[in-house]
Amino acid sequence: MATSGKGSGYDHLISIFSPEGRLYQVEYAFKVIQSSGLTSLAIKGKDCVVAVSQKKLPDKMIDPTTVTSLYLITKGTGCVVSGMQADGLSQISRARHEAAEFKYKNGYEMPCELLVKRMAKLNQVSTQQAGMRPMGVAITFIAFDEEKGPVLFKLDPAGQMISFKATASGQKSQELMQELETRLKKKPFDEYSMEEIIEVAITALSVVISHEFKPDEIEIGVVSKESPSFQILSQERIDNILSVLADKDY
Repeated sequence: MATSGKGSGYDHLISIFSPEGRLYQVEYAFKVIQSSGLTSLAIKGKDCVVAVSQKKLPDKMIDPTTVTSLYLITKGTGCVVSGMQADGLSQISRARHEAAEFKYKNGYEMPCELLVKRMAKLNQVSTQQAGMRPMGVAITFIAFDEEKGPVLFKLDPAGQMISFKATASGQKSQELMQELETRLKKKPFDEYSMEEIIEVAITALSVVISHEFKPDEIEIGVVSKESPSFQILSQERIDNILSVLADKDY
């Protein structure tokens, strides 16, 4: 008599496939990302990449400057984290270590794609060993490469890295991906300026979660050909963008 993978021990073992060919612990890691309560996205334009994330304070007593989903990895590479923030910080720390070691050995910044490939290998190893567990976090990396132009990669708990034109992570990621696909059909993202990409990203996120943002409720990170260093926009800049959006229809 065949037994289901769940409830028969396979959901407790990270390195053993169930009879259905599933690794339940890896699937659970993906569910952690979906249940994080936040949604983020990133869009690649012709000469820029923009990452936008919701920002929520779990407690009013928390200092808002200590809560973020956007992180600087190297001078030119940044990322947005979705899922367990503690796991995300561990991943960020490792990515910074890998990038710093590469620069020390080679004398130049580690390219974003190479960094994500390295992190993907490390994530994949965690799905094989019983003494480890998958990280409950998805990380979207953005950068402007001197040879390839704007680059956008997403890394998941299974160790898979994929390059995207636009991607979303978190609680409303599926709905947001549908919204982005609809907008992409109307006009390719590589025809937008950076300011327009930012406005499209904010509007798409606002539509999906049915909420009009205040400046302290979102975070925006950008890289561009004109300014290849990763930047996190100030609340004042975000406030100006939201004011402009209020008079537009996207």
